[in-house]
Amino acid sequence: MQVSISSTEAVRNFSELLNNIKYRGDRYTVIRGGKPAASLVPAEPLRSVATLADLRGIMRHLPHLDSNDKGFEADVMAAANSQPSMPGAMPWE
Repeated sequence: MQVSISSTEAVRNFSELLNNIKYRGDRYTVIRGGKPAASLVPAEPLRSVATLADLRGIMRHLPHLDSNDKGFEADVMAAANSQPSMPGAMPWE
């Protein structure tokens, strides 16, 4: 996303701008005195990031357990089921 911002706004929000540039690939044109003075752009191309929406397709392409792996599957399920539950409310709330 390309956005024009004033130099004052760039100074006040520099850390946020850097995060937007690094993690979202945003691009900024800094305006000073009514004219473009600089561009803030990613130093490297934005890497493709998997999102939660991609999980179903990722899971579909993972190898499946075969009949010889039932013991392993049972061990994993037992470990998952033996995990403590999350508290209903955080103590600091």
